[in-house]
Amino acid sequence: MLAAQFTKKRTWLVIPGIALACFFLAGTLGRPLHAAQAAPISKKLIKQGQNIFEHTPDKASQYVGSTLSCSDCHINGGTTEFAAPVNVAQLYPLQSKSAGRTLTLVDRIQRCFVRSENGKPVPADSPVMTALVAYITHLSQNEAKGQVPKGRGLVPVPELTGNPSRGASIYQAQCSMCHEANGEGIPGSFPPLWGPHSFNDGAGMYQIPKMAAFVLHNMPQSSPGSLTAQQAIDVAAYVHSQPRPKLDPANSKY
Repeated sequence: MLAAQFTKKRTWLVIPGIALACFFLAGTLGRPLHAAQAAPISKKLIKQGQNIFEHTPDKASQYVGSTLSCSDCHINGGTTEFAAPVNVAQLYPLQSKSAGRTLTLVDRIQRCFVRSENGKPVPADSPVMTALVAYITHLSQNEAKGQVPKGRGLVPVPELTGNPSRGASIYQAQCSMCHEANGEGIPGSFPPLWGPHSFNDGAGMYQIPKMAAFVLHNMPQSSPGSLTAQQAIDVAAYVHSQPRPKLDPANSKY
């Protein structure tokens, strides 16, 4: 329950556990509070969120249609710079160009599930969502409200034209030992890059520049940063040319 008493001089809030983080991040309180005022999040809930983040198909199977985990794109539990780190709770609510609207953190997580996970939107009040919000809020605890964290997002990539044919050769030489020649990956170890168990065509990674930026800085795993920008664009163009699921039109609003 949320109990609040407001006066002209001071505000008292009694919000147990994750409740403050959820309301604060969703922007539903009339006057957002600084992170330092937030009630502590339980370690158990943070750990639950981390487990879901790192083992999504197992821990949130009812909302997932792929074999990818959140940490396959947000690597090392969402803590690696320029690998889309998730210490960004302090930036929400946030205007999204791709969505064409302002998103709360809950909205953003739902968007990931229906697109990158090729699944269903996680209900805002579900245990899965509560735990994920707790984990991301925990990772963001040292960031000031509105502060853009170091290494946010992906590295910039020059505007180049990708060549899928060249990309196929690069893929076989640099990527297939982990993601398999057919792109199906190894469940639990290396994510599928195409095929029925991969992300759908509404995901951010389906955009060639975004995949190229991720590859340029983070891949191959054995020697990250060893590819040129052109090679990264080429291999992203090759992966982009392969079959994958379509975004469910019913979820296009996310």
